[in-house]
Amino acid sequence: MRKIELVEGIHSSVLGLGCAPVMGSVDSKTCRRALSLAYEHGITHFDLARSYGYGDAEALVGRVFKNKRDRIVLASKFGIKANWKAGLLRPIKPIVRLLRDSEKRLNEDTGPTREEGNTTADLFLQRIEINGTEMRKSLEKSLKALKTDYLDYFMVHEPLYGITNIDEIFDTAARLKADGKIRAFGLAFKQSQKYLHESYYDRFDILQIDSPRSEQGYRDLVEERSGQPNIFFSPLRGAGVAISPGKKIEKLIRDFPKSVVLCSMFSEKHLIENAEIATHTSVPDPDNYLP
Repeated sequence: MRKIELVEGIHSSVLGLGCAPVMGSVDSKTCRRALSLAYEHGITHFDLARSYGYGDAEALVGRVFKNKRDRIVLASKFGIKANWKAGLLRPIKPIVRLLRDSEKRLNEDTGPTREEGNTTADLFLQRIEINGTEMRKSLEKSLKALKTDYLDYFMVHEPLYGITNIDEIFDTAARLKADGKIRAFGLAFKQSQKYLHESYYDRFDILQIDSPRSEQGYRDLVEERSGQPNIFFSPLRGAGVAISPGKKIEKLIRDFPKSVVLCSMFSEKHLIENAEIATHTSVPDPDNYLP
């Protein structure tokens, strides 16, 4: 699979694996197989957060790739973490997965019964203050769980409000870079939150954003950021048009040739199909990629 240099010196596969379901909705055995299969098919960019898997995702990814650290790109985020209730959930995760699978099948038959964003998972998570101290504490926990001494990308995780102490945050990031603990600093946010961060988002090394759902929103983003490096999450919910999931991935790769597209792929069939699409999708300017 082709690689892209989002930030100088960091070479990511154009398709990345979003690890939000790891040790949450997806069990350990399935996760291990998907992570290994992704790597076998050229995927080297793995996106995490302290909150993923109710706090357990990073540790599993760290175990799977403990002997491949120099061959992969690890991104993690701070700002949301598992709360004390998540510890109580750990022993009964298999039962919770069965219940969630049943709910998913019901929704497929009857349609969704709740608004997006009000999920059961929210009961087991909490937001932390966005400041230098919490930033360092979260990073140290991520490094320990991932069994590494540095992150390629470290990001603020979808803050609900504008960051008022932004200079403190960037000062802390600069010190973490100087210490060799992070290589690049980013901001992850939804398009609906963009207005919160417009005064400072261009100061980050990288932005991680979702794909707009409306066709006009998608066209506007292509015009604004097609030539810039981005990381896209939730690609199948967006791309602006009613096309197949595979075509949405292909469209994003072509329209944003300097970007990485994240997919949460834990079905072997879908993972292999998406990896093939990413591998064989041509882009307007192949020089944007690394061999």
